[in-house]
Amino acid sequence: MKLPIIKHLTDFIEQNDVDFILETIETLEALTEVPSLKDEELDVIGELISNLYGAVEVAKLIKEGTSKKEALNSFMTRVLGSIDK
Repeated sequence: MKLPIIKHLTDFIEQNDVDFILETIETLEALTEVPSLKDEELDVIGELISNLYGAVEVAKLIKEGTSKKEALNSFMTRVLGSIDK
């Protein structure tokens, strides 16, 4: 996951609607079922999906009243904490 990408996608959600992101996730998940995809291509799609889900989570925190900076920081702390375990 890359924080600048998540931040950019969060801005997109604020300007548009989270449904665009959710539909993109569905589309990318459907693409992962293509049998001819190479491992590298699946890795890229997986990274995109992770960033999109991250942006949805951050947008949810912001909608609940958390500041954007705090929402981004707490999300990344959670992600890094889960990696360390």
